[in-house]
Amino acid sequence: MKNLTHLSDLDALEAAIAESAERPVLLFKHSRTCGISCEALDEVRSHLERCTRNVAYKMITVQSHRNVSDDAARRLGIRHETPQAILLRDGRAVWNASHFRVTALELARIFASHGEPAGVATLSEA
Repeated sequence: MKNLTHLSDLDALEAAIAESAERPVLLFKHSRTCGISCEALDEVRSHLERCTRNVAYKMITVQSHRNVSDDAARRLGIRHETPQAILLRDGRAVWNASHFRVTALELARIFASHGEPAGVATLSEA
């Protein structure tokens, strides 16, 4: 399974945005105290188990790294929500979803629609 790397400072966020010039980066903003966010994290992990694409996965835990979360919202021009998934390509957000729209099936669909190389099994294929 791919790793979900934690972003804990602004330099790590900057590196993730820069990395999106080389490959897609999925940022996942998570709240430890929100049941919906815990369900969305399970969906992201389910997606990771099936994903074979060259994608970097990053997580910001809002309670412990609020400054990183706020800077991501400001830099990417996306209103803060948790849970929230943001797909970055070439240093900018090309898609985002929050709450119950963060699902393994939606992540597979969005990667397929953004023309990434094959490798994500849909839930019906798994």
